[in-house]
Amino acid sequence: MSESLLRDRKLVHVERIPIRWGDMDAMGHVNNTVYFRFMEQSRISWFDALVPEDEAWKSTGIVIANASCNFKRPFNYPGEVEVKVFTGPPGGSSVPTYYEMRLLGENTIYADGEATVVFIDMTTQKPVRIPEEIRRRLA
Repeated sequence: MSESLLRDRKLVHVERIPIRWGDMDAMGHVNNTVYFRFMEQSRISWFDALVPEDEAWKSTGIVIANASCNFKRPFNYPGEVEVKVFTGPPGGSSVPTYYEMRLLGENTIYADGEATVVFIDMTTQKPVRIPEEIRRRLA
């Protein structure tokens, strides 16, 4: 990640998620798809805190344009994952989000990822300009 991108990132949410026994695969570690679920749950919790309750999932929603994950170390049961969510500067209808996943209490990053979040009108399911009140909160 470029130095300028690291400077432009803003920590916006921290989520703690317990690792479930069923999250593991035949290799004995948390399956790669679960890392995307960790990012998803953290993103949804951030969105629910960001958008007023009377708008969230009623008039304003989000979808993902793309998502990626870099797997650095495997998570294993038992444990609790701490996911830090960062945002970059918002665009017209989208905002870049970045994720760091650690085992709670450790400094080592087990995985990191990115996703482009697109704000949508829930009725039309089409992208919309990020509402000004939400844009201010993102700044």
